Amino acid sequence: MENRHFRDLQVWQRSMALARMVYAATEGFPRREAFGLTSQIRRAAVSIPSNIAEGRGRASEKSFALFLTQARGSLYELETQAELASDLGFATKGEAAAIIAEAAEISRMIHGLLAKLRRGE
Repeated sequence: MENRHFRDLQVWQRSMALARMVYAATEGFPRREAFGLTSQIRRAAVSIPSNIAEGRGRASEKSFALFLTQARGSLYELETQAELASDLGFATKGEAAAIIAEAAEISRMIHGLLAKLRRGE
């Protein structure tokens, strides 16, 4: 894989936009959830681009792949939390659907990048 800075990766850019989307969506969560679901969903969202960036900075493609799988795990966590936030009435169905749809797209991008790394391209 060519040596590109993590900021050049479209998957990192999209995951940063997703994190901003999550922060906006959680602004209206109940104050009592500040240390509960609000914190949890924000941490999951921030973890995605953070893992992509950290993995890109590692010395090997094997390490990068490991961090990409961690980012994908955080995506699944985020999808679950967005659905729960909607079920509890903290987020609108539309907000949750937008987060879940974008998370699914980023997951596909990560899957493609992992496949490329495995092929040694």
